[in-house]
Amino acid sequence: MPVPVPRQRAIPAVECGQAPAASPDSGPSTEQAPPGTHPAENPASRRENPTEKREKPTDTSPETSTGPGTSTSPGPGTSTSPGPGTDTGTGTVRTPSGRTESAVPTNLTVLLIEDDPAGSPIVPDLLDQSGKPIRVRTARNLTEAGRLLTDDVHCILLDLALSAPAPARTATATDVGGGGNGAAEGEDELAVLRHVLELAPRHAVLALTSSSDAERGAEAVAVGAQDYLFRDELDGRLLSRAIRYAVERKRSDSAERRLAEGRLRAQENRRLERGLLPTPLLAGSPLRFAARYRPGRSRALLGGDFYDVVRTPDGTVHAMIGDVCGHGPDEAALGVELRIAWRALTLAGLCGDQLLGTLQQVLEHERSDDEIFATLCAVDISPDGRRAGLCLAGHPSPLLSRPGVPARLLPYDNNGPALGLLPGARWPRTQVELGAEWSLMLYTDGLIEGHVGGGRERLGQDGMVELVRRQLAEGLTGEELLRATVNEVHELNGGELADDLAVVLLDRTA
Repeated sequence: MPVPVPRQRAIPAVECGQAPAASPDSGPSTEQAPPGTHPAENPASRRENPTEKREKPTDTSPETSTGPGTSTSPGPGTSTSPGPGTDTGTGTVRTPSGRTESAVPTNLTVLLIEDDPAGSPIVPDLLDQSGKPIRVRTARNLTEAGRLLTDDVHCILLDLALSAPAPARTATATDVGGGGNGAAEGEDELAVLRHVLELAPRHAVLALTSSSDAERGAEAVAVGAQDYLFRDELDGRLLSRAIRYAVERKRSDSAERRLAEGRLRAQENRRLERGLLPTPLLAGSPLRFAARYRPGRSRALLGGDFYDVVRTPDGTVHAMIGDVCGHGPDEAALGVELRIAWRALTLAGLCGDQLLGTLQQVLEHERSDDEIFATLCAVDISPDGRRAGLCLAGHPSPLLSRPGVPARLLPYDNNGPALGLLPGARWPRTQVELGAEWSLMLYTDGLIEGHVGGGRERLGQDGMVELVRRQLAEGLTGEELLRATVNEVHELNGGELADDLAVVLLDRTA
């Protein structure tokens, strides 16, 4: 994954020693830095920052001389704390607001959260793997850290000695009586770390602690930090390596978590889709059932094709197969709704034109767009298994095969319109003689719209009929017939089919 390059902060001219700095005491200054002078050497840039002076405790000790011309207390026009635009010695620049940022374009950005950023820096010079300086931002507290925590920050250096924000407490009788030290005893030593992890769940965190408190550092890692380091044993190479390691480990952990979440969602989706596939209700029927189903969507279990088979109390076996136009999850959901509606209407006693008219009403209410339609083939087989009624709604006609007779398509002259196209449409029912022993194959257009070879020619219904006749001549029946047919269609297409595919086979033996 490429590392985002942070936007560079434009340093005002007054910070980089190229413009005069205004003195808070003597008004506008006319003093200007000579060309090539480092900002730290420019007297104008060493003016004391009033903001930092207010935030940092003032030293009231008497002046002590340490040598000729030197003093430990600040003299006129000088300050012990870095002023605006002053190099802190860590490859960073102190801004007028007291924040510390690198003045050199870098690849990695680090946010340092410590309680005294105006004092001696605890972070040495840092270089990334390519030798470029690592940008360091410094925050005094968690409130300021929240403002500095932008998307270009890759790692957070957290001083565990930082005071955690005090939660609001309500005085109790125990507190009033002088026994309120229970809260202090039960105070969470890693509360500041927990707050940072909640504030920045996607950022790597390095905990800084003292060498005498290694146990606290280990607890920080257990809570969620990527690693811990001893504050008093830091050096540039160690810290740079630790930062790079923490960033990569956080990326790896995030990627692993996303992968696990994706796998869990995929498993849940598969269980859901598998539960939405039909379970034939053929108890008490002599007919044998087989089906093959392959959605066109990659890694999906459910597509826009749907089918179902049920036996009603009078012994009639009803079979249905349909296809919703489109290949997305919305089409798959609509297909499930139509299948469930068909089963409910069939068990309620509806059949033929009445059933399809009601099913069209369901589609019109449930579809997300008025242009969505569905084709459907419905067959009702008499209790003796010798006759069947056929209703087609813009769908390919089933294939009937009998012993000693070549397989053929059932009549499709009375094919009505697809569901959802014409309000008030009618679907005539055609009576078909099946015989004593037969096989009836219902299929969607995914089986016949595959290509043949590398050209643009499609298999079509005629090609599918010839293919099935050849499979039957080899003695294949039931599941073996469907498996061989679907596999050969895939081979002829040169790979996966673009459309959903569903095939249902009903057999009756004498």
